[in-house]
Amino acid sequence: MNKVLFILGPTGVGKSEVAIKLAQMFDGEIISADSVQVFRGLDIGSAKVSKKEQEMVKHHAIDILNPNERFSVFDYVKLTKQLIDEISLRGKLPIIVGGTALYVKALTEGYDFGGDGENTELRKNLEKLSEQELVEKLKELAPEKVDEIDLKNKRRLIRAVQIAIEGKSVAKEKPNMQFLVLALTCPREQLYEKINLRVDKMMESGLVDEVKRLKRQGLTKADQSMSAIGYKEILSYLDGEINLDEAIDLIKQHTRNYAKRQMTFIRSLNCHQVLRSDESKIISLVEEFYDNK
Repeated sequence: MNKVLFILGPTGVGKSEVAIKLAQMFDGEIISADSVQVFRGLDIGSAKVSKKEQEMVKHHAIDILNPNERFSVFDYVKLTKQLIDEISLRGKLPIIVGGTALYVKALTEGYDFGGDGENTELRKNLEKLSEQELVEKLKELAPEKVDEIDLKNKRRLIRAVQIAIEGKSVAKEKPNMQFLVLALTCPREQLYEKINLRVDKMMESGLVDEVKRLKRQGLTKADQSMSAIGYKEILSYLDGEINLDEAIDLIKQHTRNYAKRQMTFIRSLNCHQVLRSDESKIISLVEEFYDNK
């Protein structure tokens, strides 16, 4: 049975840095569990690991799609299971890093999404509903999911309702892997400060120019990639709907809200919650897992 290490945590907590260090220590390869980093060209707004970091440790599930393509949970699970097998066959430790809740739940709880995760007719019918109607339907079908997703993100709302309707959110089989789930934490005020500083750094690094380039390629908020935090707000600015300061404030606010939902999700998991600053404890837990035959 393959051993798999999960490094989870809210956005901005420092997962990538910890994962790279652990991969170097335990001969691992990293599989991203980020729903935005799969897209080429979405680098700054997704806080994508740098080329230098990717050279330090082999990374997977990054830059694998064009930004106008779609990527479902089914696609992610299928790809990741294949990668886990390949990495394990090389005698290395697969390390899954990220904060996209549904990706993690699908892998750790063995969700069976059936088919390719796309039911075109049902999706078209759901797209006709308003955001409020979708929220009410989700409350009715799967109230426990309401706190896990962005209720202002219509695409995610549609997908959550679709999963609930089709009954695919029920675990079907036990995952065929032995895994350790570490959730990195830090005090909330400290996390929010780090998020605000990170957004400022994104702006200094050229987020507006990145979104301008993507917009010239014909991308809009209707594209899955451009509905992500950071991209949709800058698109609103470029479309003249808000000014730049308002866009920056919204990115910070939406990112903090997302981090809060991620922390809520983490509390629902059977995992080891560890302070990001407590590296000795993190390493100790991984050593015990890695050495336990």
